Parts: sequence; structure tokens; C-alpha cells
Amino acid sequence: MRTSGNWAVEILPDKRVGAGPAPRFNWRGSVPWLGSPMPSETIELRGHIIDSLILPKVLDQIIARGGTFKIGEIKIGENRTDQSFARIEVTAPSADALDELILRLRQHGAEVMEKRSIQLAASPADGVYPQGFYVTTNQQTFVQLEDREIEVEPALMDSAIVVDRAAKKATATKFYSVKKGMEVVVGHHGIRVVPLQRSTARADVFEFMASNVSIEKPKTAVIREMAREFKRARDEKGKILVVAGPAIVHTGAAEHFEKLIKWGFVNLLFAGNALAAHDIENALFGTSLGVYLEEGSLADEGTQNHMRAINAVRGAGGIRQAVASGLLKSGIMYTCVQNGVDFVLAGSIRDDGPLPDVITDAVEAQKAMRAKIGGVTIAMMMGTMLHSIAVGNLLPATVKTLCVDINPGVVTKLTDRGSFQAVGLVTDIEPFLRELTDCMEANR
Repeated sequence: MRTSGNWAVEILPDKRVGAGPAPRFNWRGSVPWLGSPMPSETIELRGHIIDSLILPKVLDQIIARGGTFKIGEIKIGENRTDQSFARIEVTAPSADALDELILRLRQHGAEVMEKRSIQLAASPADGVYPQGFYVTTNQQTFVQLEDREIEVEPALMDSAIVVDRAAKKATATKFYSVKKGMEVVVGHHGIRVVPLQRSTARADVFEFMASNVSIEKPKTAVIREMAREFKRARDEKGKILVVAGPAIVHTGAAEHFEKLIKWGFVNLLFAGNALAAHDIENALFGTSLGVYLEEGSLADEGTQNHMRAINAVRGAGGIRQAVASGLLKSGIMYTCVQNGVDFVLAGSIRDDGPLPDVITDAVEAQKAMRAKIGGVTIAMMMGTMLHSIAVGNLLPATVKTLCVDINPGVVTKLTDRGSFQAVGLVTDIEPFLRELTDCMEANR
């Protein structure tokens, strides 16, 4: 037998009388010059895939990752409320490349036509996921467990999915909650992600200002729309979360923020030691970082005031105890306690003290925040980049997010989480809160 490339030539005797041996050609494998068939998969997209930019994102992903596509069927809704549909054949250079591409397309809501059950593997040790585990997003996700589709709860990014077969339950689970032997989803088969889509009911501030960070935005118009969103959330019994930095106190905006709390526009406050410490310093001594907020002048030995404020609260046993004893009679934290607004203070390596209420273990602080974000519909993040990004990673994509900071880079980082649910505003905290409360008061 002689071989050449992918071809084998086998010389066999010809049984006809007087005939010599005749060659017989056997084709083995692919023939490069004829073109070998590449692996393909058919996906479907449903919903508002045109105006929510889902279809172009899917097609861009295919091209960017070296694949090709063929749209077999497409139906576009005629009205704003009509849904659209597309069936697309996706081809990639290899089976592995196709698998990776389909995984990414699932994040945009693509469904593979062939329904398969999820694959599960046992966790090898406490705090360790099995190899090939599926990494969650903050979007609504479902898993196919045999003949039943189950929603993954909560919608939490950067986690694995733990499945309880007996209870028919799928849970997004962080490393620290995984125990040896738990069944974890591996690969991406049997997973359906529901991407966030534009609202078809009405246009709001999240429609016309989302993903456009600029100091040239019409701030008054945006703030007016934000005020309407807050009022709508309160009237509809939504839960409003505020993530706040110490700039609220430093800029003299605390009085405006306290109005929001009193009027019922704040249900939950996430902050660090700094906001609470400087707020209490202002309540006890009239200063913030040793500067009189009313006069703008330095207090004599005022740089010590925040330490004396922390010590006073530590002596009382905590913020709530300081309010109950009459030590603390004003300020943001006082107003939260008086109006039943829950708060979580997460610590930092930079903290002085810290206050007794501050959770200094980062994992425990994350657990505390996760336990309280259920039902949040709007999150407003002001004057704190790292704290806001941390909280943003805990929120599902359905939460509308308002990001306000004087630094355009900070606002850009915070609004990059989603196209339709995040609004950024580059401005100083004090004039923003003053104008926001003026708009709210006019429409109370």
C-alpha cells in the first residue's frame, strides 16, 4: 500500500482474465483542497432582539471569534410591543471553538435548538468548584434538569450553580458557601440566559440617557427624570438602595440626603466607616475632617475630631445605642435609625477605629449585603467608586442603577455594567442632591 497525504492507494489483483492489478482508492479523513465540513449549531433568539441590540451583539460575537453565520429565518415585530425571532446557523473552525462561541452567545439569550439536560460534577472540596464549572452572570438564568426547567436564584454574577436534585432547586453559590460533594453545573449545555431588554411600556431616563457618560449632559432634565423614577419606585412599593461615600458629608450635602430618608426615598444604605464617622463627627462637633462645614474654616485641632467621634460611639456601644442614649441627635446615621432605614457598613484597611457597627471581615460584609438586597429595584451610587463597584457586582441586571460622581472615569466604570439599566451623571454631589430634593419636594 502506498499513502500520500490523506489518500491511501491500495493495489488489488484484478480477477478478470488477462488483466493486471488495478488500483482502488480509499478516502481517509478530510481533503484540504475540497474543504472539510466545519462543526455548526443552530440557535434561536426571541424577544426584542432588534431594539435591545441583542441580534447585532450576537452577530458581532460570531464574526469576532472567527465563526460564520447563516440566518435561516427572521421575523421582525411590526410594533414596539411586538417580539422578534431569528433562527441562525452558527459555524466555527473547530468543535472546541464552537463550544466556546455558543457559551458566549448564551449570555445574550441564544437558545440551542437541541434541548439537553445540564451536566453536573461533585465539588472536590469545601470552597472549591469542579473543573469546567459554569460561571454565572447577573442576568436571569434557567437550567434544564432532565425534563424540567428551573430558575437559578439569586441572579448573581461570578458564581457557580449548585443543584439540589431532590428539591429541584438551582442556586448561584459563591466559593465560601460550596461544600464538598455538592453537585455543580459544568459546561454550558442545558443553560438558558434571559438578557435584559428595553422597556416597551414607556421611555424613561434609562432609555434616552443610558450608556452616555458626558459632562455635557442636560443635568436638570436627567435629575428631573431621576426624581420621577424614585417617586415611581416608592409608590409601587419598590426598594431603594443608596451606596454612599463620605463626599456627601464633605460637600455639605448631608441635609439634602436626610430629606430623602425622611420622605421615604431610602430603604437601605450601604456605606463604609468613613461616611458614618464623618457624619457623626459633623453631628457632634460641626466639622468634617476637621473643617467647619458652615464656615469652611479649620477647627483648632479639628483633625482629631473624627477620632473623638468614633470613640464616643464606641463608648455608647454602637450607632443605634448612641441614638437611644441621646448622644447622637442629628445627621445621616441618626436619621436612618429614626426612620427605620437599615444599613450595612463595610470596613476597609484604611479605616480609623472603626465604629462598632462596621463589619471588618470582607466576606462577612459581602454576605450581609447579599442578605439585604432582595427586592431592590433602584440603586443610587454616589461619591464612592470601589464600594459602588463592589455592590454593583452583587446586584441582578434588573436593578436600575444611578451613578453620580465628580470624576467621569468613576461614572464610566459604574455604568459599564449594562446598556439599559444604568445612568451616569458627572457632577458634584451637593448641587445634585439639592436639585434632586427640590424636584421631589415639588412633586410630593
